[in-house]
Order: sequence, then structure tokens, then C-alpha cells
Amino acid sequence: MNEILETIKTRRSVRKYQDKQIKDEELEKILESAIYAPNGANTQSWHFTVIQNKELINQINEGAKEVMKKIDIPWIANMGKSEDLNIFHHAPTAIIVSANKESPTPTEDASAATQNMLLAAESMDIGSCWIGFAKFYFINLENMKKFKIPEGYEVKSGVALGYKAGENLKAPKRNRTVFTYFR
Repeated sequence: MNEILETIKTRRSVRKYQDKQIKDEELEKILESAIYAPNGANTQSWHFTVIQNKELINQINEGAKEVMKKIDIPWIANMGKSEDLNIFHHAPTAIIVSANKESPTPTEDASAATQNMLLAAESMDIGSCWIGFAKFYFINLENMKKFKIPEGYEVKSGVALGYKAGENLKAPKRNRTVFTYFR
């Protein structure tokens, strides 16, 4: 099977990491994959904040959970109240993905870049997980400034990265009835 298709089919969200930092060369390759993602009108209006400091990652985790507790969606509020939840799953590296609000397609651009990073990580046998809850911490403008998110940008997602502390789970069966063809 084609290498890219194999990577797509075998990549799983990793929620358990070794307590060991990924190599700088690996991180740079993952980040480079992000900037090669498709983006609306080739604006390349994304920004990536790389955090490898455990205290700062934990600060984002705790701050996001505080916001989650107050959200009027019960399952999110309950997750925010969970003592066991660490939104980055104790990964040694976190990447915050933000995009310019004035871009034609900020959410799509950030999502494509995020997916590229997840696939690049898997291709190097590095675990990754798309972290949607990360954006809750950055609702606060002071937190945006603290982490140098450019003015006019909004956080779209986070990515947890680290060496896997186990094997990938087998992919669940996929629903093949989601396609409609017109020929």
C-alpha cells in the first residue's frame, strides 16, 4: 500500500506518552509539514506556538479546565471538573495552532496544518493528538499575549506530541455508507 495511505489508516490519537522530549530535528520536520498545508488564497496566515515547558503546558491545561467547568454543555463542564483530565495527556510537547481572523479560511487553514503535523508525526513513529480543548485557555486576551499569539489571530487547536508509551490501537471499523456518487 502507498506510504501516505498507510500512515493515514494507521495513525491513532495517542493519549499516553513517554516522559522523554522529542528531538529538535523531529520537531522541525513536523513544523515544516504544517507550513506546507493547503490554505485559502495562499495566505499562510497561521501561527504555531511550541511549548516544551511542563509548567507552561500544565498552566494551559488547568486554565482550559477552569473555562470548561463554566461552559453550559454538560459533558464539557464535567470533563473540566475531572481531576484526572490532562488535556494534553501529559505529552512533553504542545503546539498551539492559531490563524488570522481576517484570512479567507482561518479554520480550514489551521485544520489542514494540524492534520499535516499529525501525519508527519506518525510517519516518524511519534505520537500525537489533536487537542480541541486547548482553545478554551486562550479565550482570555492576557493568555494570548503571554504566549505571543499575534494580534488579530485566534487559537483554533492544539497538538500534543511525544514518544508513544504503547502501540497504536487498531482503527475502529469505518462507515462506508457516507459516500454519494453522481456519475
